[in-house]
Amino acid sequence: MNKHIHVTCAIIERDGLVLAAKRGAAMKMPHKWEFPGGKIRPGENPESCLQREILEELDVQIQITRNLQPVTHDYPDFRITLYPFVCSIDAEEPRLNEHASVIWLPPKELSRLDWAEADLPVLEAYCQSLNAGA
Repeated sequence: MNKHIHVTCAIIERDGLVLAAKRGAAMKMPHKWEFPGGKIRPGENPESCLQREILEELDVQIQITRNLQPVTHDYPDFRITLYPFVCSIDAEEPRLNEHASVIWLPPKELSRLDWAEADLPVLEAYCQSLNAGA
């Protein structure tokens, strides 16, 4: 395995909907949907990383409400471990600094999007946590 990156991701909830972000054409895995977030810097904790990344990518402040179990996925040229957090934002609208678009969907409709492979187990765990009443 070449390299292993550690990345946070935000499952942002508002008014019963969840935000999904579409990767831009110039990004790795272009046009795939993902939960926004980014690489954890050396010495940075996942929560701080997520706050920083969402501010950089979407220009909004998030409130972390809970975390889900990390998920590791092997792509052909790298391994990624995602650290997912369920978050909320107030009435602010995200501003796209990196992504092509965002969409707000009810959780049960998220699976119809073309997700980056590493995000699929995060989506599944999130939906299971909702069904379990977490």
